[in-house]
Amino acid sequence: MKKTMLFLTVFLFYLQITAQQQNLLSGKYSTQQLQELLIPKAQWTPFPRTDDRAGWAKANEPMMLAIVKQATSYINYNWPSIPATLSLLIDRTGDRNEYQRVSYEKREVLGTLILAEVYENKGRFVDPIINGIWNICEESFWGVPAHLPRAKDYSGLMDVSQPFVELFSAETATFLAWADYFVGEKLDAVSPQVRKRIYYETNNRIFQPLMNKPHGWMAANANGRPPNNWNPWICSNWLNAALLLEKDATKRAAMITKLLTVLDAFLNPYPQDGGCDEGPGYWGAAAASLFDNIALLNLATNNAFNYVYEDEKIKNMARFIYRSQISAAYFLNFADADPQPGMAASMIYRFGKAIHDTSMMQFGAFYRKPASGRVSRSHYFRNLFELFMQDEFQQTPQHLPLPADVWLPGIQVMIARDKQGSTDGLFVAAKGGHNDESHNHNDVGNYIVYYNGAPVLIDIGRGTYTRKTFGDRRYNIWYNCSDYHNTPTINGANQPPGPGYKATRVAYNKSKLYAELSLDMAGAYPEQAAATSWQRSVKLNRGKNVVIKDIFVLKKAGAITEHLMTCYPAEIIKPGELVIHYQPKNGEPKDFVIQYNARQMQPTVEKIPLTAMEDKGVQDKWGDNIYRINFTVTTPKTNDAIQFVIAPK
Repeated sequence: MKKTMLFLTVFLFYLQITAQQQNLLSGKYSTQQLQELLIPKAQWTPFPRTDDRAGWAKANEPMMLAIVKQATSYINYNWPSIPATLSLLIDRTGDRNEYQRVSYEKREVLGTLILAEVYENKGRFVDPIINGIWNICEESFWGVPAHLPRAKDYSGLMDVSQPFVELFSAETATFLAWADYFVGEKLDAVSPQVRKRIYYETNNRIFQPLMNKPHGWMAANANGRPPNNWNPWICSNWLNAALLLEKDATKRAAMITKLLTVLDAFLNPYPQDGGCDEGPGYWGAAAASLFDNIALLNLATNNAFNYVYEDEKIKNMARFIYRSQISAAYFLNFADADPQPGMAASMIYRFGKAIHDTSMMQFGAFYRKPASGRVSRSHYFRNLFELFMQDEFQQTPQHLPLPADVWLPGIQVMIARDKQGSTDGLFVAAKGGHNDESHNHNDVGNYIVYYNGAPVLIDIGRGTYTRKTFGDRRYNIWYNCSDYHNTPTINGANQPPGPGYKATRVAYNKSKLYAELSLDMAGAYPEQAAATSWQRSVKLNRGKNVVIKDIFVLKKAGAITEHLMTCYPAEIIKPGELVIHYQPKNGEPKDFVIQYNARQMQPTVEKIPLTAMEDKGVQDKWGDNIYRINFTVTTPKTNDAIQFVIAPK
């Protein structure tokens, strides 16, 4: 009866999703209304201009002094060119980091110099700024080679006659737009050609392609997968550039109109519960970038988009970041997410304030850091908001909400912990979903277990991005495959990629004593698996243990292996008990016992060699300590049950 009610609840939830408001952003105002609402470019002052010394006196002094100090070290910066051979590395070796290191550094230096000149206002940073602008404008491609089309007529080099817009070309436009806004008159005093070049290049590389050429990130793909973080992230930079650089009011309003339609293509299919299938590490460029757009639109229209913050989906999208937290350091990291992502503290605080969520504001305050002089390259405009909010931000209490239970039916993710508001004890997360999610891993039925805020059974997450990562060889990378997750190999078969490989009969239940997710994983496997059903339940018995139970029916009984991933050594103590030697960096060592049926399964432990280019990112996150525990079923049956009980010793 309880399961029937749960299925009914899920069904009603999806009816609600179907009926929810569409086109929240683009459906409010016509293009003409937008043109009337938008503050004219010449009158728009989102932040104090350079000659407004009283305005800049309100910027946080410690932060600004640290930026000026950092910028001083850049006065004689030797702006590097980017040779063709560096761009060709993506095709020749698969390496993308060498090119990106040079490109990213140049933009960070330029952004630092701009803010230093605005604050100090002595002119000593103007020539380095001009050098940076001119150098970047002369680049053949503002993006990165990893984002070039996979075609022989590119092979790692940009076709400059066919400009298109990806993440970092859009971000480049933002740097140039704010340079124009803050130090434009100083640039004109040297030569009017600098600002003329800024607009020419931005119009040619950004505005014209965006208005006249379809881009894949703007809408769902051929499989129907909704747009991911690229959509709002690029739009936020497009919006910056359009508002700051476009003098023609009609063109400016037309760009904003199209941009709002593109954003709704991201927002409309987003789950009502706010669940981000890209994970917390990408939330900062997904839901958070949507917030960036809304915040900037409000600055440009005297808060004509404030109504968006009252929408329940928007509120849930914001709250995902603290709902998916494991501990101060660790976050949920299914798919390509990072287990220890950086938190954009001030942006999170601002988003929480916009939706009137005190918990989110205090969560953001928890991650605030002293002034370092480093200017964030990604989402550059967030630095500007941060400079003028420090008085209230520094006074906000720091607190982590750490909810005891979270259920996200839109992405079929359960999150549960022993104690509300505490990292003490056990934490469990498990997922259903399908194998065509954004940044997908083949991981239907996967789960993780943490103890006192530190990992026990893990999801590897992603390693270093290379040419293989987003191409047709993605699933040649081991950590993207189901047999390197906490999932079974059935009749020798692992989960393939694709939207049709998914969980069914998904049910969630909780009480004060437990939280449980159950799902049928059979549909996530190919025909070779011959699985009629594979019903998995992941249950946290609060204060006691975690129980994993698989009940299955097969058409044939072949090789079956259950896989468990951990970042600690493991050994068999005796038949029926395997021990993981939990050794957190800043916690007490403890053995974790995994109880299993020794008459049914034989375990082995292997250390995964981390030798490939992609493995560098795994080592950075976990160290050279990845172990896979393989429980091989000794006498497979067509009808059987497998159970693991996981608990601290």
